Amino acid sequence: MNKPLPTRRQLMTAGVASAVGLTLGAAPTTQIDPPTTNPVATGDRWRGLKIGTCSYTFKQMPLDPTIAGIKRLGLTYVSIKDFHLPLKSTPEVRKDVADKFKVAGITPLSCGVVYITNKPIDMRNAFEYARDAGLPTIVCSPAPDSLDALDALVKEFDIKLAIHNHGPGDKKWPSPVEVWDAIQNHDPRIGLCIDVGHTARAGVDPTECIRKYHERLYEMHMKDLDSVKPEGKAIEVGRGALDIRGMFQAILDVGYQHTVSFEYEKDLNDPMPGLSESVGYVRGILSDMKASADQSKN
Repeated sequence: MNKPLPTRRQLMTAGVASAVGLTLGAAPTTQIDPPTTNPVATGDRWRGLKIGTCSYTFKQMPLDPTIAGIKRLGLTYVSIKDFHLPLKSTPEVRKDVADKFKVAGITPLSCGVVYITNKPIDMRNAFEYARDAGLPTIVCSPAPDSLDALDALVKEFDIKLAIHNHGPGDKKWPSPVEVWDAIQNHDPRIGLCIDVGHTARAGVDPTECIRKYHERLYEMHMKDLDSVKPEGKAIEVGRGALDIRGMFQAILDVGYQHTVSFEYEKDLNDPMPGLSESVGYVRGILSDMKASADQSKN
């Protein structure tokens, strides 16, 4: 007989223990520090995945509270949005902001979403911004007619582009399908950022896209929706309509090596409780998946 899938309550119990203080608004009783050893070797809670958050989630907060919030969640990667590091900033400011995250044990691995026009000055500024902050990837929404010029820039800077889809209202990149079709004749450093919520709202299966496009998948934005209809709204991960378990199974199956960033957009004025719940749910999912995999080996 197949083992029944755990309930949401059971998953939350398994995964949310370190975030309980956050959901209740209390300070945690112990300091949450990032892992200092190989997470795969130590069997950490994320099963070796690079799980982080988009600083967009904290768009209503200044930089220092944003860093403190991410650290309290036990997340060790971030995608920096220009609310916390303006695109029009000096190289010194860019380095200083990146260093603030690093001192807190949080590694910046991308920026964005950056909207790139076909103007050479805008394109070059985006790459200089990422270079100065030490970011290997730019999550972006480029003008479709800029891709030829961007080919030259990814070669010059050796920085990846992850083109972000924004759902049915996006005339350029509604789903990963349009991105994948457009980049076929371009440098392999030009790839995708699959936003799983916008993908589902566009009528496309995000799990299938992870499996089909993983070779050039350089960033993922993880969220949940109350409905997969075009008007679907953000909700805590695990409460909605998306197949969270199926997506993470696909991520593990394809050996995905880049960042999975929580992008929680429901309560931007007070994101910590809902983001904490989302983090706990995914921890529970991954823990249960590992237990099931271990059991099947015995």
